[in-house]
Amino acid sequence: MARVGIGVCGGIGAYKAVEVVRLLQKRGHDVHAVMTRAARRFVGPLTFEAITRHPVITSQFAPGLNADIEHIALASSLDLLLIAPATANVIGKMANGIADDFLTSLYLATTAPVLVAPAMNTNMWEHEAVRANVDRLGARGVSFVDPGAGYLACGWIGRGRLAEPEEIADAADRLLNRKTSLAGRTVLVTAGPTVEDIDPVRFVGNRSSGRMGFALAREASLRGARVLLVAGPTSVDPPPVAETIRVRSARDMHDAVMAHVGGVDAVIMAAAVADYTPAGGAAGQKIEKGGPLTLNLERTTDILQTLGAGREGSARPVLVGFAAATGDPVASARRKLDAKRVDLIVANDVTAPGAGFDVETNQVVLVSHESDDRLPVMSKAAVAAAVIDRVERLLAAAPALSASR
Repeated sequence: MARVGIGVCGGIGAYKAVEVVRLLQKRGHDVHAVMTRAARRFVGPLTFEAITRHPVITSQFAPGLNADIEHIALASSLDLLLIAPATANVIGKMANGIADDFLTSLYLATTAPVLVAPAMNTNMWEHEAVRANVDRLGARGVSFVDPGAGYLACGWIGRGRLAEPEEIADAADRLLNRKTSLAGRTVLVTAGPTVEDIDPVRFVGNRSSGRMGFALAREASLRGARVLLVAGPTSVDPPPVAETIRVRSARDMHDAVMAHVGGVDAVIMAAAVADYTPAGGAAGQKIEKGGPLTLNLERTTDILQTLGAGREGSARPVLVGFAAATGDPVASARRKLDAKRVDLIVANDVTAPGAGFDVETNQVVLVSHESDDRLPVMSKAAVAAAVIDRVERLLAAAPALSASR
């Protein structure tokens, strides 16, 4: 049985938090509720007290809470902190380290995994400030259950309603159960773009933000793996993992992967590595404007193919590649699966709505030697969970590295 703290913020979705508590209890968890002042305008504390059979914490300074410094005492005993619904206000406070009530103080004090289920108006959810706060929390290891789409309390139709209680409870269970599933494993993940310098001020690059690779690194780390993250120049911050190696070019990424691949259990090549680079390297001086400019490009080394050839028939390390395409990606992904001698290709059509570069969702097909499994549009965190699930199964089926060391 796990001890779960549920933080309830002010919003119409607060009524769904009651059902979330019931579902967590049915799964054997001991739930303690914390309510913000705004939350109490929607649901009374007595409701949560009756369900949880614990006093509901509603104030930082309530009598009786101060002898043990309650937010520290509760923080140290939690296995999971779940915030549902989470408002834009509380998400902003969390992202910026503001602790002006019990819940935000609890967030800063706990070392337990944190799961956030946002709920707010569509425009608020899509606002640049909220997106930046979500990205910042994600980079720190906070997990999210993305809001659903549909009719909102304000009368609008769009994304922003609290996810369904079953979905939130499932996400909580995954966090509680995954802390040791990859314990003792080492996973190398590549993320983001590479950039190929033309001269000291110009380069050839791509639109990869690094979100997908970072989600994979975060998921593997949350499951207990020692994660080595090789990241190109990204627009978002990387998650906290065992080691992050920053690189710039395709050659840099190749060298970093080859330097760290020895002894790893799995390699997940999520980076958008440049296929071509200026022949002969970058010009030493800025190329002055003039007539038409011709660039001679040469192929970069295919890192995944090099890793596949280097296994020489061995099952380790497990190798996972990503294949971006325009149009149905399955045929090309299957060719890459065989040509590069890898175990799994995660393929997607970058032109499909909700997929591709620099967005928070993705739609992929998991192409293996046995099947093509199409996933719906989902958050990149959910895609990462599905990919790591497959990596775990591949690791379980492969001979242990430790047996050959």
